[in-house]
Amino acid sequence: MVIKVFLASSSGSTAIKKKQQDVVGFLEALKIDYAQLDIASNEDNRMWMRENVPGEKKPTNGIPLPPQIFNEEMYCGDYDTFFEAKEDNSVYEFLGLTPPPGSKEAQQAENVQKLHNGSGTEEHLDDDTTRNVAEEEEQEEGEEDRVRLKSIFFCHLRSNFNNIGFSLYILQEDLC
Repeated sequence: MVIKVFLASSSGSTAIKKKQQDVVGFLEALKIDYAQLDIASNEDNRMWMRENVPGEKKPTNGIPLPPQIFNEEMYCGDYDTFFEAKEDNSVYEFLGLTPPPGSKEAQQAENVQKLHNGSGTEEHLDDDTTRNVAEEEEQEEGEEDRVRLKSIFFCHLRSNFNNIGFSLYILQEDLC
């Protein structure tokens, strides 16, 4: 399977250039094999891309802008859907690829599989989840300590005020 990224080598839009660089850079960082197909210098590439982007994914003017991403003949999406997949740690799923062992996406898929098979519970599948539970417990203990200290402080403060009040009362009695 080859990922096809349709790009415009001579785009006048800096936004399009940045989006193209983001997609290509991310694919390279993940060591995913892909082919760059230039729609600016190759009319066949441009026509193929325009014809194969699904109608509901085309902008209102009907002309999809690069980058557009395909897995062979299957449309994956544009930059916005790629970015969402990147944020959700689901790029391999977005591209229709099997995530490599040890990746976050592979671990998430494994956890989902365990849930479906009934061999795991949601509480113990994700290290981040158990870490978050421990952090919440620590925060609750810290909050209890803070409330306890606050109570002690106010009791001490009240006691001091009472002593000051009593001293002022005695002082007033002595002066009058």
